[in-house]
Amino acid sequence: MKMMTKFLSTVVLSLTCAVSMAAGGNYPWDKAPNRLNDNAALQNGAKIFVNNCLNCHSAKSMRYSKLREIGLTDEQIKNNLLFTGERVGDMMTIAMTRADGTMWFGAAAPDLTVMARSKSLNAGPPGGDYIYTYLRTFYRDTTKPTGWNNLAFPNAGMPHVLWDMQGPRELTSTVVKQVEKDGQPAWEKVTTVYGPEGYWTSNIEPLVGYNGSASETHRFKALDPQLARQYDSDMADLAAFMTWMSDPSQLKRKQIGVWVLLFLGIFFVIAWRLNASYWKHVK
Repeated sequence: MKMMTKFLSTVVLSLTCAVSMAAGGNYPWDKAPNRLNDNAALQNGAKIFVNNCLNCHSAKSMRYSKLREIGLTDEQIKNNLLFTGERVGDMMTIAMTRADGTMWFGAAAPDLTVMARSKSLNAGPPGGDYIYTYLRTFYRDTTKPTGWNNLAFPNAGMPHVLWDMQGPRELTSTVVKQVEKDGQPAWEKVTTVYGPEGYWTSNIEPLVGYNGSASETHRFKALDPQLARQYDSDMADLAAFMTWMSDPSQLKRKQIGVWVLLFLGIFFVIAWRLNASYWKHVK
């Protein structure tokens, strides 16, 4: 009965996460590098996840011992990923309750065990692409309560907790839109620059004789390019780990699937030739 209750809770939680995260904007997702077969990348992603995400977010359907499947030993898990007396066989839970999260942040932080899978099921592309894009599109915005905003999920309640890993940068957003001027339709281009401290400047330019369509573009400029490149690589590792965590058996399942298809192909050829041999004398 307890196992069934836990299973139903996980399903409900995954659906809740999917609905809440699907409320994001229309920003196109970047393609996350495929590092599911790279144990070193998955281990780095696990380290980033435990040290940074596993403070407000939980992964309560995942055990630390499962990390053996990405090449970590029990000793490595104990020394690098366990800090408050947990055991290797424990679930990845946190001390903060949902009530505390709601009181402190306005909403409880969702469990991340199946976040990558829920985004993939509800939004089409692999969920790792969303996570990779989301974590790389934060920008300073002093008009928001947290001091941060996000292009993939506008007005997100989560601040940019990894800002020190990414380094300072500025965002230039250019919006071409149609407006009404003196009772007549007109076009204008609005360019807004968000500085590294979150203060912004905006410039409006009338577009006389413009025959195009509305558009919106965003461009980031890293003030420390080397740090930004390392951050992008780390976020690719984190996205890969969260994708693996959402379905740890996926790699093994795909390997078995390839062998099954090969077997069926060979069996089909044998069955086809046997059928021809058995019926060749039957008119």
